[in-house]
Amino acid sequence: MQHKIVSQDEWRKARKALLAKEKEFTKARDALSITRRELPWTRVEKNYVFDGPNGKETLSDLFAGKSQLMVYHFMLGPGWVQGCPSCSFLADHFDGAVIHLAQRDVSLVVVSRAPLTEIEAYKKRMGWKFKWVSSFGNDFNPDFHVSFTKDEMARDAEYNYRVDKIPSEELPGLSAFIRDENDKVFHTYSSYARGLDTLVGTYNFLDMAPKGRDEDALPWTMAWVRRHDEYEDKSKGARCCAS
Repeated sequence: MQHKIVSQDEWRKARKALLAKEKEFTKARDALSITRRELPWTRVEKNYVFDGPNGKETLSDLFAGKSQLMVYHFMLGPGWVQGCPSCSFLADHFDGAVIHLAQRDVSLVVVSRAPLTEIEAYKKRMGWKFKWVSSFGNDFNPDFHVSFTKDEMARDAEYNYRVDKIPSEELPGLSAFIRDENDKVFHTYSSYARGLDTLVGTYNFLDMAPKGRDEDALPWTMAWVRRHDEYEDKSKGARCCAS
């Protein structure tokens, strides 16, 4: 892409014009965040029990003394050799955030449907420290529309608040919960698909780089992404799958 070359004064004028638009976007984003927080809540009635590093844990236990809980739905199904590359890309950003979220009364936990032994093996390979538990054997993933049966994949099912074809038995998402003083848990928010972009710090850097994300010519979005220990292996793709 050819760019116009201008004087420093002309560049500053163009940059200031863009700054005005950036400020409009920031204010619009702040307003959207307020609207998000104003969503009604729905009580979580089921007693979900997860397998974690400390044994059996309920959804309430995952709050770890905080009043707020963020759950990332990571694509790692039973029997998968390794986790989804795109989820792994997002998860590379989690460890640095955990300690800061805790200062704002928020716990971050990752949940997958794979058995705990398979989760811990992949977690060890990736070198991650964040808490990751298994929902194997409970309804948590299906109830939050991130895991699907073969029958559901053969027909349309709900993902990202619409009914459509489902490309994989596991799909990504983020869900938010709050716990009151009576230990009642409420679901406040869930986001899926492109709604997860905001979690990717790398993309935020790329959006400010001269070439941006530079994905338009790729066969699919994020085709360039690899698990962080695979970037020397150019033969592997990055589709979200069980391979």
